[in-house]
Amino acid sequence: MDRIVLMDELIPGLPEEVALECLVRVSYHLFGVAVSVSRLWKRELESPTFHRTRRSRKLTRTLAAFVQAEPPADAASADGPARKHCCTTSSSTLSYRLSVLDPLAGGEWRTLPPVPGLPRSRLPLFCQLAAVGRKLIVVGGWDPDTWAPSDAVYVYDFLTGRWRRGARMPGPRRSFFACSAGGGTASATVFVAGGHDEEKNALRSAMAYDAEADEWAPLPDMAVERDECRGAFLNGGFHVVGGYPTDRQGQFCKSAETFDVATWRWGAVEEDRLEDATCPMTCVDDVDGGEGRLYFVRSGHVVVEECGKWKEVAEVPEDAAVSTQLMTWQGKLLLVGSGSDGGGRVAYLLEVASDVDDGKKSKLTWHRMEVPEEYSGHVHAACCLEI
Repeated sequence: MDRIVLMDELIPGLPEEVALECLVRVSYHLFGVAVSVSRLWKRELESPTFHRTRRSRKLTRTLAAFVQAEPPADAASADGPARKHCCTTSSSTLSYRLSVLDPLAGGEWRTLPPVPGLPRSRLPLFCQLAAVGRKLIVVGGWDPDTWAPSDAVYVYDFLTGRWRRGARMPGPRRSFFACSAGGGTASATVFVAGGHDEEKNALRSAMAYDAEADEWAPLPDMAVERDECRGAFLNGGFHVVGGYPTDRQGQFCKSAETFDVATWRWGAVEEDRLEDATCPMTCVDDVDGGEGRLYFVRSGHVVVEECGKWKEVAEVPEDAAVSTQLMTWQGKLLLVGSGSDGGGRVAYLLEVASDVDDGKKSKLTWHRMEVPEEYSGHVHAACCLEI
């Protein structure tokens, strides 16, 4: 067990306000050490006030988290064990772990501790990843040895630097479902919808996971079946985009449905939300100042949804156009991809500029980031979180 020291002062010899100023500057990757220093430190780091102070001082970090293949990551691509999915591009024999990138700190990469109890510390294949507050939630996926679908949930807390098992996902064991965390940094809810069961039947069912209470709650069913759909949370709703029904395997639709959290019901089906019938796995949300926008990689370009229409933002660099992962936060885009199947990952950062009054768009430039070889492996899933 960690040794907790009894102290009467946060930092002996310093006034409390000065000690607090020092404490809020502790780097996120040292939180697990800091909480074990003393009971006072543990109490402060666990308090909501501490994290609000970090935000007010602009000391938080936005991290990109990846379910990523461990080195060597240059194995040849394969279609996958059961059937080909649009997101199945890497060999199922690879081992996956969680890595994090601080894109605004010189591209600093780190590997998170492995999940205790998993065989050979390998994460499930095709698991989903979501962030709620300072926690990462790993949901579902396939057993890497048997390829059997899993209903397991794993929760990593950056404050303690530890994993815990979450309540298992109820209902049929599903694969390739929509998943997104909702409601901003104060929320602890992960939404899940669609996918397919063990008989490859597309699903309409949906549910929500409260990470603080460690409880699942059912949601009403969607109007249509949606396998390989994508989840995003913006403007108070869980948006489930694209996918296809059981009788149209791999034939993606253009429609979407939105679950309104306030009313706890689904809205009407939006038939032409995507404009093109294509795999929606690069659809991501960006919430900035309370206004949400949906971004998407389509036909070699990053596009954004504005007023019901899709507008081009920037062309995707050629060496990142395969197996692309897109992440957004506060007007910034992070793009991770490869130039070919089985190739190493590269990363690009883009500051999204607003249109000027005369209708001309400011020139946008991707900034390439160095990716160490040990972090160049294939990425199954990704998300952003603020620490």
